[in-house]
Amino acid sequence: MATIKFTFEDKNIPPVTATGLLGDTLSEIADDHHVHINHNCGRVCACSTCHVYVETGDEALQEISDREEDFIDRAINPRIESRLACQCEIIEDAEDLVIEVLVPDQSNIIGHEH
Repeated sequence: MATIKFTFEDKNIPPVTATGLLGDTLSEIADDHHVHINHNCGRVCACSTCHVYVETGDEALQEISDREEDFIDRAINPRIESRLACQCEIIEDAEDLVIEVLVPDQSNIIGHEH
C-alpha cells in the first residue's frame, strides 16, 4: 500500500495523507479521500484539468505517455514534475512507498465540481 501526501498551492486547504493500492490512479485516490482535483474529461486523458505536480515517488507511477505530455503542455504552469492525476497509476507497491503530490490552485479552472 502506498502513502500519498497531497499538499496544495492554495494554503487555505490543509494537507491530506491518503493510501492507495496497486492499479489505483492519483485521481481515484484523491476522490476516495475527498481531495478535490478537477477531471473534466472523465479521466480519459483528453484535457489537462487534473494537472498536478508529482514531487516524489514518480518512479512508482505509470510512465508518462506522449498523449499525456501533449495535454500537460496545455496545462497552467507546467513543470518538469507535471503529470495528469488521471494517468498516474501506481505500478509499484511497497510498504514504505510515499508519493508527494502538489495540487495547483484550481480556482481559475472552469471544471467539474464533484
